Amino acid sequence: MSELLVDFITSLDGYASGEGWPGLWGLEGPEYLAWLGEQPEVTYLMGAKTYRLMSGFAAGEVPAGQDEFRPEEEESVDGLTRASKVVFSSSLEDPLTWANSTLVRDDAVETVRAMKANGSQLLSTIGSLSLCRSLLRAGLVDRFRVVMFPVITGATGAERIYDGYPDVALEMVESRTFDGRTQLVEYKPRVLEHPPLARPA
Repeated sequence: MSELLVDFITSLDGYASGEGWPGLWGLEGPEYLAWLGEQPEVTYLMGAKTYRLMSGFAAGEVPAGQDEFRPEEEESVDGLTRASKVVFSSSLEDPLTWANSTLVRDDAVETVRAMKANGSQLLSTIGSLSLCRSLLRAGLVDRFRVVMFPVITGATGAERIYDGYPDVALEMVESRTFDGRTQLVEYKPRVLEHPPLARPA
């Protein structure tokens, strides 16, 4: 049976990106990059918005505000291109142009439930905030991992990650600091029907 990992890279205040900031807020260090290179082979799950963004990068589109990719960004995009990817969308059309990408129009929750039951390779989300919320609500997420970079982007932050989430209890299974500044925390999540002090309706 496959495990499902929801994997986020965030600012300290829970934003996925910030206007005017480079990828990874420009703060990726050698320890963090080495750790990225050690990750096991996974099948990535994403929605149409993330697919359009990332496949654009793979095709040579440079993020807004940059003249060219940094070497670390190129290596990351190349790794995603080589990886197996499942894209959930009703708006995209086959064939998908990004290598190793499979389009799925069926219900994402039921498809991922079947993938977990019938597979052995680790499944991991990338971006795709609404997909992650749906999979968490359905109780399909085995591990919830966040790498927090040491910035607060209250003025420029884009994509608040946890808006619309249910209440979730988190049991920590791993933590680590990279390069003396970037913090990884990994949990087993448990969706709550109500907060501990609230009475059921």
